Amino acid sequence: MKTRHFDRIGNGGITFTELGFGTAPLGNLYRTVSDEDANATLDAAWATGCRYYDTAPLYGLGLSETRLNPFLRGKKRDDYVLSSKVGRLMRACPPEQRTGIGKFFDTPSRREVYDYSYDGVMRSFEASLERLGVDRIDILFVHDVDIFTHGSKEASDQRIEEFMRSGYYGLLSLRDQGVIKAFGGGINEWQVAQTLAERGDFDLFLLAGRYTLLEQEALTSFLPLCQKRGIGIVLGGPYNSGILATGPKPGAYYNYSEAPRDVLERVAGIEAVCKRHGVRLIEAALQFPLLHPSVVSVIPGGQRPSEVESNRALLDAKLPAALWADLKKEGLMRADAPTA
Repeated sequence: MKTRHFDRIGNGGITFTELGFGTAPLGNLYRTVSDEDANATLDAAWATGCRYYDTAPLYGLGLSETRLNPFLRGKKRDDYVLSSKVGRLMRACPPEQRTGIGKFFDTPSRREVYDYSYDGVMRSFEASLERLGVDRIDILFVHDVDIFTHGSKEASDQRIEEFMRSGYYGLLSLRDQGVIKAFGGGINEWQVAQTLAERGDFDLFLLAGRYTLLEQEALTSFLPLCQKRGIGIVLGGPYNSGILATGPKPGAYYNYSEAPRDVLERVAGIEAVCKRHGVRLIEAALQFPLLHPSVVSVIPGGQRPSEVESNRALLDAKLPAALWADLKKEGLMRADAPTA
């Protein structure tokens, strides 16, 4: 698998495989995954050449990190890149009070406690090291200081202030000491990521679903800022929660919910252009974000070996330049989207 080396501050940097593995699905997201199936999926990802793994305390309320533990234990630490997140602490609670009922299944009985303070960042980091069973984590992302998570711009702004006053200096210290290689934000909205980028010395952003074949508004100002400052982008959710993988079929998912009519119609238009060029929609969707110079890896995730093997195969599809030109000509892609 091709790799992309990222070294923003001259500390040796990080080498990402173009395809990473997002482990939220292995936290029993939307359905229960057995330990055997989770292990098989991780083994399949490794066999494809994937060497970048992203996790978070939230994913399965610690389950995603603990499932990575035995998988990584037999690997040389320099052979892979690992990222996790800070901003939530997991507290033991009665089963009926656990976080994510109806979203995460068969998880430990834990409830999330948001804590973007210096102490909260350090406690989260230490807990992740223990769950993962590793000596170091390469990248820490402050997790979900966004509107999608906290419900309003005012609430998001409050969390950003809390983090920038305190927790930010924890991540800065960890990077300056060489404990981590880089830090950034795992964010659902590019506008919030831009706010952080304008206020601090961030290396990377894990942007969930906001620069895809369907959406390129981040080109307005955020991605140009990243290029100017040498900030890298890990692109999560390249299929926009499913619709760019399944196509615009009834019940297709977009942004974690059933896709509205206008999204279905736009995806139908994109798919029609792809078909004219003999390209599958899912192939174009996975490869498109990698055409932007700031993107260091795309992490679609998966719950089955077949899914990660399929994602790897999609990278090998040859896509004609005329595909992107036609999408732009028909107004289905921004004219300023990099496509070469």
